[in-house]
Amino acid sequence: MSIALLTVLAIGLLIFGLGLGALLFARQLQKESMEERFAATTSTQALDGGAELWGRLAQHGRRVDALFDEQGETEMLLLQAGLRTPTERIPYFVAQLLVPFSALGIWFAYVFVGDASSGAKLIYGFGAVALGLLAPRFWLRRQASRRRAQLRAEVPMLIHLLALLFDAGLSLRQALATLTTDGGLVLPQISRELGAVLRQLETGAEVGEVMRQTGRMLDVTELASVLSVLQQVDRYGGELRVPLMDVLELVEKRRELGMREKVSELSGRMTVVMVLFFFPALLIFVAGPAFLAILGALSGVRG
Repeated sequence: MSIALLTVLAIGLLIFGLGLGALLFARQLQKESMEERFAATTSTQALDGGAELWGRLAQHGRRVDALFDEQGETEMLLLQAGLRTPTERIPYFVAQLLVPFSALGIWFAYVFVGDASSGAKLIYGFGAVALGLLAPRFWLRRQASRRRAQLRAEVPMLIHLLALLFDAGLSLRQALATLTTDGGLVLPQISRELGAVLRQLETGAEVGEVMRQTGRMLDVTELASVLSVLQQVDRYGGELRVPLMDVLELVEKRRELGMREKVSELSGRMTVVMVLFFFPALLIFVAGPAFLAILGALSGVRG
């Protein structure tokens, strides 16, 4: 198969892929037209007049993201990253729109300037577009993972504060309100999530449903356990300190196991470092003089 035929085939596949993407884009646009109008109205109200362009770009970026988000992963990652309001989410959706087009523009510039073959240029084009589409999601996943780690680290302090507040006679909503208003310095991440929970409860939502939904969306096992205890106590009543201390003990055991795993991994890495660098240097230091003496003696015998 000649290079010209491969080039024609690649161009045909590229045109077919672009046509299929345009078709999917049109279907998605038609399917979510009413939702897009409502979201556009909300975003326009939340933005200043000078930032209306960014709101429109964010709407188009949301459409691009919807083409690859069939399981609702974006909404979960946004919540885990702490991006709840439309204003906070605008940069991600704008990047989801502009980064692929920027990568495509760089590829077009390379096509006219570069001296690679046609097949290599097409491969670079596919790679640039794919990287441009996936880069914002990779960044969002990284931010969500980092914030989940922060939430996990704040859970022990949350348990102690909850036990202290309930021992003082506060109810569930009073304790949540206290942690939301006064716990920002001690629990900067969890206080935001508790504030969202409190706002849902004030609108009339059921405590159990809100707690389950929050634990599922944040995907932090330790925090979900605490929320489950709060849900059970609010529904059935009873003593709160004992189940909270049980959860704290479980959290501490998990952290201990995690530290042991890290120490085991570090020990293995240090063993590799010692084998590669320390033992050869030690062997040269210990056996080097004897080896030189043997060489000197053999050279003297030969002379």
